[in-house]
Amino acid sequence: MSGGQQGTELRHSPWLVLATLCLGFFMILLDTTIVNIAIPDMSAALNASLDQILWIVNAYVLVYAVLLITAGRLGDLYGPKQLFIVGLVVFTLASAACGFANSSGQLVAARVVQGVGGALLTPQTLSVITVIFPPEKRGAAFGVWGGVAGVATVTGPTLGGYLVTDWGWEWIFFVNVPVGIVTVVLAAIVMPNLKLNRRHRLDWTGTLLASTGLFLITFGLIEGEPHHWGKVWGPITIPELIGAGVLLMVLFFVHQYVTRKKEPLVPFSIFSDRNFSLMNWVVGAIAFAMLGLFLPLVIYLQSVIGLSALRAGIAVAPLSLLAMVIAPFAGRAADRMGGKWILFTGLTLWSAGMALVVWLARANAGQWTLLPGLLIAGAGLGMTFAPLQTIAMRNIAPPMAGAASGLINTSRQLGGVVGSAAVGALLQARLATELPRAAREEASTLPEQYRQQFVNEFTQANTGSLHVGAGQTGVPLPPGLPEQARQIIAAAAERAFREGFTHAMRLTLILPLAVLAAAALSCLFIRGRGRLSRRERDTAPAAVGG
Repeated sequence: MSGGQQGTELRHSPWLVLATLCLGFFMILLDTTIVNIAIPDMSAALNASLDQILWIVNAYVLVYAVLLITAGRLGDLYGPKQLFIVGLVVFTLASAACGFANSSGQLVAARVVQGVGGALLTPQTLSVITVIFPPEKRGAAFGVWGGVAGVATVTGPTLGGYLVTDWGWEWIFFVNVPVGIVTVVLAAIVMPNLKLNRRHRLDWTGTLLASTGLFLITFGLIEGEPHHWGKVWGPITIPELIGAGVLLMVLFFVHQYVTRKKEPLVPFSIFSDRNFSLMNWVVGAIAFAMLGLFLPLVIYLQSVIGLSALRAGIAVAPLSLLAMVIAPFAGRAADRMGGKWILFTGLTLWSAGMALVVWLARANAGQWTLLPGLLIAGAGLGMTFAPLQTIAMRNIAPPMAGAASGLINTSRQLGGVVGSAAVGALLQARLATELPRAAREEASTLPEQYRQQFVNEFTQANTGSLHVGAGQTGVPLPPGLPEQARQIIAAAAERAFREGFTHAMRLTLILPLAVLAAAALSCLFIRGRGRLSRRERDTAPAAVGG
């Protein structure tokens, strides 16, 4: 072997290795979105407020994002096969713990451990693909990998809807256990024990600065609205936490630059490739938009227009199916054409489709009202992930594959956690305005003695006490109401919640749509593919079958 491995021959087809990697990666990425479809059921079953639900969603992605750079380097140090299997075991055990949780606090803790397992596993997938496939076949391999990434992210609501409706919300976690066991066995058998050509060391100072900085930034974004962007720990405020996180990240990059001749976590030479640098921004923007768009949408489908989890999953299934069909073709086309215009077209269609979804959303919509927008978005999404990975990793030498894959996956997950946190915070802020407005309009239909209390309940429910579970109306009804008054008030509360949430959601989703449009425009700056560089030819593995 030359360039990427020493003393290790592939005993199995690289395509079989790729299938094993994709199975584990599919399970990890599925957990970033499958939880969304279960939000209403978890909210009702665990008596969790919207603030607590946001932590259940974000705890996993937060830890995942914080640890990815370090996990990429650990794969270089100890071997990607070892880290892949350890990550799978941790993730599988944590998934079982999630299913057995009986409070929001227990579920958040188990989701944190899930994030550790996911972070250990993910960078190893791109690292192994880059090493075992030669440059002329990497595009197809990244096409499969990218298709899995896209399909996993959008399959979550559909698969989750079936599991939640027929089995209960716990099964969105329990389903990972048999899949995890099968993948561990496959990985132990088929994955090569790769060793890179040079010895690595772990940059502990860089690890501490990056991990702490990313944690403070994302924690501040998630907790900002519940704390009214004020004090959170004694005299310490949310802006101070975010500012401290930004300062630590600046120190991290200064430290990386100063130690660039040693072996920093972020090798600056990688960013000399314009395409890799651009794709780090684009993949973060895509994740920002995807998690930001789906978080309010699944609540809308169930808690506003009244679909079950299964019917809500089926409602978004056309997006997933179309993306699944188109992704492999987009990957092969990227091999021939370079991917620039495929990616630009995909992001443009996805932006237009989701904009149509937002425009079509109404409080009285039906299951298929959003279908035209979802079909356009699905076509665009299928043209996105495979070309993106091909463009990003095309010129990365195998010895840098672990660091590069750690960086691009960090960008993806950091974009996701910032997107989920930012959209969640903006949604809560808009609900604080729209729910009282809708309540005031509905109060005129109530007996006079209940009107002010009715408005007050919606005004006070902007963060901590707002419930968005299936069949809930945002706020609890006061006890001791006469049955006739209870029915009238419950009907008014349902109308107020539906109208208020729909208006808040439509305004909120302008943010992820704007980020997605900016990502599409960024693709115009991608450098087109020329012939393979000498470095690519020299670092290509020599003995790759399949």
